[in-house]
Amino acid sequence: MLTLTQSKSSDDLQGIIALQRANLKALITVEEKDAQGFVFVQHSLADLQKLDAIESQVVALDGDKVVAYILAMTKASKSDIPQLIPMFNQFDQVAYNGKKVSSYNYLAVGQVCIGKEYRGKGLFESCYGYYREVFSGKYDFAITEISTSNLRSLRAHHRVGFEGVHTFHDGVEEWNIVIWDWWKKS
Repeated sequence: MLTLTQSKSSDDLQGIIALQRANLKALITVEEKDAQGFVFVQHSLADLQKLDAIESQVVALDGDKVVAYILAMTKASKSDIPQLIPMFNQFDQVAYNGKKVSSYNYLAVGQVCIGKEYRGKGLFESCYGYYREVFSGKYDFAITEISTSNLRSLRAHHRVGFEGVHTFHDGVEEWNIVIWDWWKKS
């Protein structure tokens, strides 16, 4: 039985790290990347502890094993993980509903990953439903960037309710910035 919760221990954070490592773009085959998606950033335990000190991470547990997660980063996290500073800088340049994203109280999805054997079973949607339940009372919306080459992730995020608001190229990769406005009428 799977349990959706927030990270509560160093073991939960180590579980996130193990799942990240198994899905890093640099460590999987091109075929797996194309079919299953990927993550870019490998966080250290210290990185996740910094994030967790501000907002606990959403995790899906099978027993005590982390089988899925969605990272929560606030503007206060902006400088904590150097690899993600450019993402926050891009957010500062984007407008949403006529205002700069930086003027909102947003929550950045630092990364999302579903374990390979748990994919295609609705866990992505369940995790994001829990994420919304936990954070929508505190933040205006969730925002993230997704590589345009990560088609599985783009499709899954759109299915949940994320909408593209900006596309840019960082010199290596093309990215879509997407927002999930929790209060927008469909």
